Amino acid sequence: MRVMVCDDESLARDRLKRLIERVPDCVVVAEAEHGLDAVTNVTNHQPDVLFLDIEMPGMNGLEAAEHISKLEQPPAIIFCTAYDEYAVQAFQVNAAGYLLKPVRQEDLEKALNNCNVLNRAQILRIENDIKEASETPPRRTHVSAKTHRGIELIPIETICYFKADQKYVTVRHVEGEVLVDETLKEFEDSIDGLVRVHRNALVSLNQIEGLDMVSAGHHSVRFKEIEDSVQVSRRHVPGLRRMLRRL
Repeated sequence: MRVMVCDDESLARDRLKRLIERVPDCVVVAEAEHGLDAVTNVTNHQPDVLFLDIEMPGMNGLEAAEHISKLEQPPAIIFCTAYDEYAVQAFQVNAAGYLLKPVRQEDLEKALNNCNVLNRAQILRIENDIKEASETPPRRTHVSAKTHRGIELIPIETICYFKADQKYVTVRHVEGEVLVDETLKEFEDSIDGLVRVHRNALVSLNQIEGLDMVSAGHHSVRFKEIEDSVQVSRRHVPGLRRMLRRL
């Protein structure tokens, strides 16, 4: 069994690797220091199982798991967490593999025997459960899309707008665009700094250069780094103007 370990603390990674190496037919093929590193290394090393810390700086384990779940053959994920047992009970019902820190050998082997590949819906339910148990829910740092190159990660700060068209959403960023199957509501709920300007469009406030009047009663958003524009519906114009005045 090919195993990968992701934890931002080197001592925790080393301890997990020692425990895993005691399990027959298990070999650690890669490690990662944070969520972004995990997504890249899973793609490169294709482990069967990923031990994934939840609380990490930058991209946390839950966001990394959501991106990884989009792979054609994602690894089984065993979350590692310092949450106490009462908080863990909140997401235990979703049948995800998990280990409480400090990890014990017996618990690790049991998790390995029981772990399953999580689908995206399960990961989102776990994330929602943890958000409810946390006073400061983590915000996502990247948007991911399946492309011919595999999983493409787009940093949130480079995204100009999201536009819905039937079943897909176009994510326009400073270097191009990708199609994703998430909804505008999911992005609106998980990313700071977005404002809805139309029923089918969200824009990033930090990417707006100005608001232009196209014709009588019709406005569009002008961006700093791209030449595209996005139509603003009449009912959203006053609110957008107020936000832009505060910037």
